[in-house]
Amino acid sequence: MGLLDRMSSRRGGERKAWSQPPLWAVDGLHDSMFTTGLTSDRERIEPNFPAYIENAFKASPSVFAAIRFRMAVLSEARFQWRVFRKGRPGELFGSPELRLLEQPWPGGTTGDLLTRMEVVSSLAGNYFATVADEQGRLGNAARGTRRIVHMRPDWVSMVIDSKSGDPNALDARVVGYLYEPITSNANLPLSGTKPPAVLLMPDEVVHFAPIPDPAARFRGMSWLTPAVEEVRADKAATMHQGKFFTNGASPHLAITLSEAVSPEDFQRYVTAFKAAHEGVDKAGKTLFLAGGADVRPLSSNFREMDFRSLKQLSETRVAMAAGVHPTVLGMSEGLQGSSLNAGNFNSAARLTANTTLRPWWRNACASLQVLLKTPSEGAELWYDDSAISFLYDDASDLADIRQKNAIALRQLLDAGYEPDAATEYLRTDDLGQLIGQHSGLFSVQLQPPGGYPTVPPDPDDADTGGRRTPRLPEPDPPSSAGNPRDGDGDGIYPET
Repeated sequence: MGLLDRMSSRRGGERKAWSQPPLWAVDGLHDSMFTTGLTSDRERIEPNFPAYIENAFKASPSVFAAIRFRMAVLSEARFQWRVFRKGRPGELFGSPELRLLEQPWPGGTTGDLLTRMEVVSSLAGNYFATVADEQGRLGNAARGTRRIVHMRPDWVSMVIDSKSGDPNALDARVVGYLYEPITSNANLPLSGTKPPAVLLMPDEVVHFAPIPDPAARFRGMSWLTPAVEEVRADKAATMHQGKFFTNGASPHLAITLSEAVSPEDFQRYVTAFKAAHEGVDKAGKTLFLAGGADVRPLSSNFREMDFRSLKQLSETRVAMAAGVHPTVLGMSEGLQGSSLNAGNFNSAARLTANTTLRPWWRNACASLQVLLKTPSEGAELWYDDSAISFLYDDASDLADIRQKNAIALRQLLDAGYEPDAATEYLRTDDLGQLIGQHSGLFSVQLQPPGGYPTVPPDPDDADTGGRRTPRLPEPDPPSSAGNPRDGDGDGIYPET
């Protein structure tokens, strides 16, 4: 039985062909954040999703701030269609098919969909989704009112096949997505049985992976992966500072006692000392010593307990991994010196938009289009970012470009080029649009030498067939005023 045959039997209810190896034990994820990826004929998402949620997203302020910023801006986009004409994108337009993205589920909006795609793809490197109807049918089988349903990424396996049967062969491709919920006995549904696995075809599943994993051919990688050590260092520095207050909000002390003190007395002294001096509420208390005890501070002042520089470097590296400029994100290192100048801040915002936000939207459009039926041949799903306030500085730049285009259009018209050809040239930046489109007139008034102004036809002029002959205005009669020969100014000259 071939792979596609086994997939077909699996969809029909056969379950013996695809056994789930125990690679997703959640208990082991918190200890190890990296594992191998390719097993058998299925390429697995790295089992780090729960660990990234608990140890990074919910525990690291810098990671949460980066993802929250990305969610806030990315969720403002809208989806539209566009068609390419002569290799250039046309105007955006909508269609009833976009309602699935505008209302992806009851009470949901496009912003909710984009927010979910961002947070899941940032933490898992991949986002999977399909559609369902009111009868519980999934994918292409869904009918009527459809809604988008999310597939937890660490429960999804990509089924890979090749003609040779080797998942590492050059002709290997994804032929299906296997969704297998992993539940413990305590989390089983009311029926007491494990939810069945679902197998879906590639044209039924949204697979959004904005950052490819270089160790795999089809899956994505979380941007947190290269920043894991920075997150750990930042958390360690925070814990170290916390210990400072736990130990009395004072420098660490080394206390030595006389050699004559017995071990029992030493333990009683240590217990009494901790009870009297450890804790924030004990800070500032007077220290009394006896029995030849000697106290030496291991750190001398609060400045030595300052981890600001170390934490700033960790925050900056996390922001770099997230593709968000530290100045835009509001991190302390990005708020120093000239970074807050208007020009520098605008440049940082434009860099973030051009290198992170727009590529993300473009990838999301290509991934979501699998759920939609295109309204016309050649149409593709695209995003509309015209109403996003974060990009308003780009809007002012566009206004300057339009003004310069208007000036260029006026110059082309004054030079004698046809208006439609000049407009098409400015729109496509194709100089060939002007070839053969010159009127042959070069003057400012675009009139040939000695010519007459064009007069529109007169439909009431039956004698000329509606043609009206342009006429120049009659010249004023010559005046004799001021001529000494015309004494009375009546234009009659006396005979000589």
